Amino acid sequence: MANTTSYIGNDPKVFGSEHKASLLFSISDKMGGLKEILDIFKGFNLNLSRIESRPSRSSAFDYDFFVDISYPEDGALEHLIETLEASGVGISEPSPDPPARPRLFSKSGLTSSDRVAINKVPYFPRKIADLDEIGQKTLEFGAELSADHPGFNDPVYRQRRKEVVELISTYRHGVPIPRIAYTEQEIATWGIVYRELTKLFPTHACRQLNYVLPLLEANCGYGPNNIPQLEDVSNFLFECTGWRLRPVTGLLSSRDFLNGLAFRVFHSTQYIRHPSQPYYTPEPDVCHELIGHVPLFADPDFADFSQEIGLASLGATEEDIAKLATCYWYTVEFGLCKEGNKIKAYGAGLLSSFGELNYAVGREERKPEYLSFDPSDAAQRKYPITEYQPTYYVADSFQDAKEKLVQFAKTLDRKFTVRYNALTQSVELLNTRMKLKRVAKEIQSQLDTLSQAIDFIPGVPDF
Repeated sequence: MANTTSYIGNDPKVFGSEHKASLLFSISDKMGGLKEILDIFKGFNLNLSRIESRPSRSSAFDYDFFVDISYPEDGALEHLIETLEASGVGISEPSPDPPARPRLFSKSGLTSSDRVAINKVPYFPRKIADLDEIGQKTLEFGAELSADHPGFNDPVYRQRRKEVVELISTYRHGVPIPRIAYTEQEIATWGIVYRELTKLFPTHACRQLNYVLPLLEANCGYGPNNIPQLEDVSNFLFECTGWRLRPVTGLLSSRDFLNGLAFRVFHSTQYIRHPSQPYYTPEPDVCHELIGHVPLFADPDFADFSQEIGLASLGATEEDIAKLATCYWYTVEFGLCKEGNKIKAYGAGLLSSFGELNYAVGREERKPEYLSFDPSDAAQRKYPITEYQPTYYVADSFQDAKEKLVQFAKTLDRKFTVRYNALTQSVELLNTRMKLKRVAKEIQSQLDTLSQAIDFIPGVPDF
């Protein structure tokens, strides 16, 4: 039985009291071949939550198998690997240029023709359906409110929040997003927010938002008298840039939220702020999500920039997750951009806040500090959460911000490269020559298409 194994989980993520890791191994088509590998797992306190097969991408093997495991004890994974080694499964650290042929072993338990390698890479979601687990791990809010929440002492509001959260709590990828029958009071709250913000957008918001918002009104039911449904908005975004919305019951950890961006997925709430304070919310709500965030995801450059933050977060250390989350704060939430000699807002925290929007673009007597966007500097800067930002970063363009972020990501402590495959909606680990050759072929094909298109357009100079 010829086989190769990759370990995707050297720094396993803790889910409550459980740890999680993934194994990838490839085998030849032989009777009992899979059983020989899975038998090694026996005797461990493990839960195999998923096993998936597909034709192998290597000409040396017939099938690739992916196995997700969870285990409650620290050290269990290391013990498993030791047992695999003792049975003839070897461990090799990933390298920029792995050997063309797998390493050969001849230990007891496997034949001398067995070929095995375990590559150590931190666990991260590999395909869009893996985000189903993320959506169930909210940190706070949702149905439960903190004591300082405007709706904490309102039993009717709390019950309504519970109803909305329960409706979306069982959501899974691939099914329509549940539709919320918003009440007249909820629509009235939305209307107050929508009317006041849209008065400021022509002079305060970036041109991309002002271009997309009328399209959302025409295609998704945006307006002061209607709260759009996430399913309709998600379908619109997917047609524009390949992004989609996913309902979430409350706040996610920074890692989980950023990981979703890698798949061009934005986790969005569906409940609305308390009617007693329509101009304030201590948490993201449907006004913040649909008015502040959504329009920019329909812009190709901003969509690509946001995904780069997500891709950089996959398998990142906790320290680097904190850096990326801070970059996200100073851009996607509170970012400014240049438009001629003016400064306009594109961050959702500004586009959904009347007071700070005025302040951020310099329309008040008190002026903030403006800095040119530099991810290395922004990642280290602390920020306040309960007051206006003293400092804003100004991007020359979304494309420029993306290029700077890509360069910044290269400085992070991650020893591997990932790539999003839009066709399979999955993330690929680029750690073999075969994968790199496939990417190179795709790029060459795209260049050939570009070259052919240039030939058909008169007046376009040769590159």
